[in-house]
Amino acid sequence: MSLVLVETKERIARIELNRADKKNALTVEMYRMIGDALAAAEADPQVRAVLIHGRPDCFCAGNDIGDFLNPPPGKTPASWLFETLPGLSKPVVAAVGGPAVGIGATMLLHCDLVYAAPNARLQFPFVPLGIVPEFGSTLLLPRLAGYQRAAELLLLGRPFGADKALEIGLVNEIVPEERLLAHAREAAAQLAALPPASLRLAKRLLKSGYAGLGERIEEEARLVRERLASPEAKEAFTAFLEKRKPDFSKFS
Repeated sequence: MSLVLVETKERIARIELNRADKKNALTVEMYRMIGDALAAAEADPQVRAVLIHGRPDCFCAGNDIGDFLNPPPGKTPASWLFETLPGLSKPVVAAVGGPAVGIGATMLLHCDLVYAAPNARLQFPFVPLGIVPEFGSTLLLPRLAGYQRAAELLLLGRPFGADKALEIGLVNEIVPEERLLAHAREAAAQLAALPPASLRLAKRLLKSGYAGLGERIEEEARLVRERLASPEAKEAFTAFLEKRKPDFSKFS
């Protein structure tokens, strides 16, 4: 079975993360498949909106650790997603239930409407893992939440729930778990019924204030690659795999 399911129906391109046994942790192949699906949606004149979701109990637990620690040479595995999602001219709706960790949280910053179930548990765990935040989050989150709240989430990397995500503007609405996907699909259908050119132009205007986003994404990605080879990151990931608390006392 495919790790990413793609369906286009009633002018909505639906992208479903389908690796439930690994909590939808993204592999190199999954990144490629999501990027391909987004590029296809952008190119298809019949598609008016995009819907991204996982299971009601799990959106995305972040990167697959094996792929993350052994990336292919050159660009990061996420580079195709980094290139397609921010530049998509069509509106993107996300339905988030359960864990939304790392890339599962930062990709929400690039969606236009985000709906979360009460069981949503989000986290930006980059600094505690010895790396740096990615996907433009150091630019987008402070503008969304304010500097201090963004600093708390990005520097401490602590998990937070749907209520906090709603408070800082990361999600639009909290929806009962059993209604989450249907609610998000209804929102996507409403967007798909609007005048398509006006919709694309309005989104372009809304996004026009984020000058330098592409450069920030590239800078973050470069620093992530460098940090993955650092002793701090090696200690953090080793501790994670060994299910112990990391010890950073010897680092300066």
